[in-house]
Amino acid sequence: MSLSQSSISAGARPGTAPPPWWRDAVTYQVYVPSFADGNADGLGDLPGIAARLPHLRDLGVDALWLTPFYPSPQHDHGYDVADYTDVEPRFGTLADADALIERAHRLGLRVVVDLVPNHTSSEHRWFAAALAAGPGSAERARYLFRDGRGPGGTEPPNNWSSVFGGPAWTRVTEADGRPGQWYLHLFDSSQPDLNWRNPEIAEMFLGVLRFWLDRGVDGFRIDVAHGLVKEESLRDQVLPTGTEPSSDATTMIERSLSDEPMWDQPEVHEIYRSWRRLLEEYPGDRMLVAEAWTQTPASLARYVRPEEMHQAFNFAWLLADWSAAAFAEVIRGTLAALSRVAATPTWVLSNHDVVRHPTRYGGGALGVARGRAATLAMLALPGSVYLYQGEELGLEQVEVPPEARQDPSWLRTRDTDQPDVGRDGCRVPLPWAGTRPSYGFGGEGQPWLPQPMDWAPLTVEAQTGVATATLEFYRTALAARREHARGADPEVLIEDRGPDVLAFRRGPLRVVLNAGTAPIDLPDGEILIASDSVTGRRLPPNAAAWLR
Repeated sequence: MSLSQSSISAGARPGTAPPPWWRDAVTYQVYVPSFADGNADGLGDLPGIAARLPHLRDLGVDALWLTPFYPSPQHDHGYDVADYTDVEPRFGTLADADALIERAHRLGLRVVVDLVPNHTSSEHRWFAAALAAGPGSAERARYLFRDGRGPGGTEPPNNWSSVFGGPAWTRVTEADGRPGQWYLHLFDSSQPDLNWRNPEIAEMFLGVLRFWLDRGVDGFRIDVAHGLVKEESLRDQVLPTGTEPSSDATTMIERSLSDEPMWDQPEVHEIYRSWRRLLEEYPGDRMLVAEAWTQTPASLARYVRPEEMHQAFNFAWLLADWSAAAFAEVIRGTLAALSRVAATPTWVLSNHDVVRHPTRYGGGALGVARGRAATLAMLALPGSVYLYQGEELGLEQVEVPPEARQDPSWLRTRDTDQPDVGRDGCRVPLPWAGTRPSYGFGGEGQPWLPQPMDWAPLTVEAQTGVATATLEFYRTALAARREHARGADPEVLIEDRGPDVLAFRRGPLRVVLNAGTAPIDLPDGEILIASDSVTGRRLPPNAAAWLR
């Protein structure tokens, strides 16, 4: 091997036993309020999702991941859970959840559900009991209540900031009307953090896992998996000289601080070992995937050791700039880190918390072209892929007007010097058909977040059967993955074809991505699929191709 090439394996070579379904699955994230509306009230729901499942089957994915659909006051769109073993009435009933799972299985789709163990809603019965019981009670020991600092306890217990902006502590009024203790909420004040050093919390969540496993779910996406346990002292965060605690929603994404007593504590791993043992009691390769925003690939790898999670989201791929060198660095770093724990990687470009990748890549036709190219490269890599609803339509980030925004990060910062526009722009309901809102989403007129007036060419109906459409590209690319990449050699050989070209091989499959500004010559081999037109074996800029 020359010095211009590098080779890294993603795990053991295929053996005689079939691998678990999740190891190379393509999973489609369904953002429940925005996928499909079954009762025409402007809000997505479980019956609407069930009715649209054939779209996912025809797209060619293997599984769907449902964002939280549990009873919730919806201060953070379901990530503030009031009851973990029921369904929010606005989304349907338990019977609807059962019917959705059953129909998905009949269509050959696995179902992964979101679990939110870091915090509950402030309307959870446990938190109501904690407020009523007062300081020092067993009820308050389920959460992180502390006395304040300074004269009269008027200052927060430490200097931590909320991911959604402002302090991470809120002071309560005690039953006798006096100002009282403070409770920790690393997110919105309506989302009090649980005290995972209390054994009662672990017992409750084992019961929640059993409840949904018994109903047939195939896996769980673990929200804020790196945040459950905090340093026991709840000490101040040590910050670089001259800086203040961060107070915007990018904190979870852009991990630049080295001292984080609220994240990624070693005790969290015993929780996941106990969950892994529970899942192994059930048939069918049930799985756990971690949303763990860690500082390094090595720290992320700890979450997917053989006795812990099955997978963790690989946000390094999502965060990479549009650059051949950046993509190659992520591939090398990811595969090297995970090979040490015999785990397979995941790859993702967008989700409900970040700006959609065509917009990140420049927007317009340029951003969509780059998005298709990055997707094609991603689909060729070993491991599994997570898609976010609407990316198969080429949807970009929407500029939601201020009066329509509902994200708590916007609501908490809109009156400050540095308001955070929030995440509503990637959560706008999907366009299915027609020429004006709600574009077949459900009902007449605008849904819960307004859709752009120029989305008619982007609907599922408008793109179906159009060879150049992004939807048909995704269908073709996913079919190509099943035929050529699934089960391929796990070893990735990265080739040096210049600073603007990402090129790698997996056995006979060769992938080339042109991140430069001029066309390039493709190497020898049959062209299996390309993200853009190839003329005379010249790959245009912002395009990718597979060859054999």
